[in-house]
Amino acid sequence: MKLQRMNRRALALGALAVTGALALTACGSDDTGGGEGGGASATAQAGNIDCGDAKGQLQASGSSAQKNAIDAWVKQYTAACKDVQINYNPTGSGAGITAFTQGQTAFAGSDSALKPEEVEASKKVCTDGQGIDLPMVGGPIAVGYNVPGVDALTLDASTLAKIFDNKITKWNDPAIAKLNNGVELPDLKIQAFHRSDESGTTDNFTKYLKAAAPKDWTYEPGKSWEAEGGQSAQGSSGVAQQVKQTNGAISYFELSYAADGIKTVDIKTEATEPVKATIENATAAIGAAKVVGTGKDLALELDYTPTAEGAYPIVLVTYEIVCDKGNKADTLPATKSFLNYVASEDGQAQLADAGYAPMPTEIITKVRETIAGLS
Repeated sequence: MKLQRMNRRALALGALAVTGALALTACGSDDTGGGEGGGASATAQAGNIDCGDAKGQLQASGSSAQKNAIDAWVKQYTAACKDVQINYNPTGSGAGITAFTQGQTAFAGSDSALKPEEVEASKKVCTDGQGIDLPMVGGPIAVGYNVPGVDALTLDASTLAKIFDNKITKWNDPAIAKLNNGVELPDLKIQAFHRSDESGTTDNFTKYLKAAAPKDWTYEPGKSWEAEGGQSAQGSSGVAQQVKQTNGAISYFELSYAADGIKTVDIKTEATEPVKATIENATAAIGAAKVVGTGKDLALELDYTPTAEGAYPIVLVTYEIVCDKGNKADTLPATKSFLNYVASEDGQAQLADAGYAPMPTEIITKVRETIAGLS
């Protein structure tokens, strides 16, 4: 098992090195240089966490999709930096952004980039600055299901849209059967679960449905669930738990939440073969993303309709949202020190074992430069 994890990590990192050529023309290159602001060193080399002057409590909240990654990072970081306590509350991306723009947290986690109105709101707490998006965690949004006797299942965007819009209500529906020749599908009611909270995972999932099945998904993508019907639960852990314990259930969540025996759907795209929800297959899609942020903002535009073989179409990137300028003086050293570690080679290398994809080299290099200039 240990060898498998090592091989998986090596494969994920190797794949990212190959597919990491993202366009950076929209990024700008206006670093402030130096990287010593607040006393924390700008670099966090592999295996060497630099605590600098970091101390005290660091409050953060937001994306529940990245919770398992944050837990792994916090464990390593606080073991090295014993004067820092990090409290991350996985309230969901929407609530995390709200808490950040209200000055309640040092940074937020969000599976969607800041909207213009959220950037404007951030200026009230970022003195002479604004909130920026730092892509830090990638991975597939798995579609998990619980159908007794069905160990492999393929669905496409149209069928998923109809399932989550309450238009397909039985697991033996002809549309599902057509995609799963030879699979004995039960006459069982579909129990579709969605997030009850504002969620970047919902935003990315509905962006996929809208892009890949626009005739079947007539709702606008967003953090809040718009379709009627279905059932809801709080956070990625909540919907995953419902799938695990409910016969006929289906929902969407970050791949790491499928670790406890939840089966995941293979997605039919324009490629020859259906695509499995794996780190490597998500990497193929994330590697084709474009940077659309300006200045120090590194927001990405993802392609939800890839045609390449092995490119998994339902992906998300989680951003750490922080002030570029005007961070609170008492939390800036710890914020920079922790984010430096998260963006370091060592921090990113932990992601594959936790079921996530590290960021491509070109992107994470720019993230490190940006963290160095935070003030």
